[in-house]
Amino acid sequence: MLELEEIDIILNMSQRQGKISFYMPSFGEQATTIGVGAGLEDHDLVFPQYREQGTLIWRGYIVKDMLNQCMGNTHDVGKGRQMPIHYGSKKLNFVTVSSPLSIFFQLKIIFYLKLLATQVPQASGSGYAFRLNNENRVSATFFGEGAASEGDFHAALNFAATLQCQTLFLCRNNKYAISTHSSEQYKGDGIAGKSIGYGVQTYRVDGNDAMAVYHVVKQAREYIVKNQKPAFIEFMTYRIGDHSTSDYSVLYRSEEEINFYKQNNPLTRLGLYLKKTGKRQFDEDKDKLERENIRKQISQALKEANETKLHGVNSLFEDVYDNLTPNLKEQQKQLIEHLKEYGKHYKLEKLQQ
Repeated sequence: MLELEEIDIILNMSQRQGKISFYMPSFGEQATTIGVGAGLEDHDLVFPQYREQGTLIWRGYIVKDMLNQCMGNTHDVGKGRQMPIHYGSKKLNFVTVSSPLSIFFQLKIIFYLKLLATQVPQASGSGYAFRLNNENRVSATFFGEGAASEGDFHAALNFAATLQCQTLFLCRNNKYAISTHSSEQYKGDGIAGKSIGYGVQTYRVDGNDAMAVYHVVKQAREYIVKNQKPAFIEFMTYRIGDHSTSDYSVLYRSEEEINFYKQNNPLTRLGLYLKKTGKRQFDEDKDKLERENIRKQISQALKEANETKLHGVNSLFEDVYDNLTPNLKEQQKQLIEHLKEYGKHYKLEKLQQ
């Protein structure tokens, strides 16, 4: 959890410095992702939303890979074609983060609308496959309380319940869907009640308690594989940081509110638990040194990622068609001619030739 927090701090600052274009921290919600990572088996398939880097870190995703993805350099397996934080790893059974856009026209203006919850029915489908194949696996999907207002959420729950899919639904109720408070999303008692209505085994837990998260995930997973039925967990937590680097949350919530919830953050809670149980004696100097060592490792990896070349312009036309279509050939030609004439206005030296 310390490593996750330091990664979030450094990459958040890196966006402000113009080194990466976008970032989404997980301040205040680390227990949900780390606890889930510990509670699941490594062969379980995870469908993330976009704030689950903690689960990946738990499974062994190294800092260098995270930074290469955020930079979109030649070491990025996605070849720089995804936004930062859209991690994925076939080896670690972690499906690539997706944030599809809906495009529509109105009054000759193009509007782009971010779609939520598209990964939730996908997780129901893979959970259905696990049951049909009688596999000892679950398909786990993360989403926020805002995504629970989408039709895909309801379709996925109904699908999983009626077809007895081995799917674990993980709802991070952090009180805000960007700037929309949960009181404007629903009038019932959270999201768990919706799951109960579909006949799904449902749990609710303190999402800031890492040990509680771990135990309830273990219990839910055991229920799923034993009964070949889905389960649902609602994590009651709070998003301490901004939604993303495109957000400035004090415009819609007070600093007093944020500071109040900071007192109950997962790192403090876990530290108090370890100290109380005698499993770890807190040493302020040792803790500070540990953070400094983590910070140095991340900073070095960030420096290396920043110095690595980016993909060349021709990579835009690769990996889709074996032979480019005539219109794509024309676009490629126009791009090359444009860069020949105006290349001095671009940082072409950073591109792989």
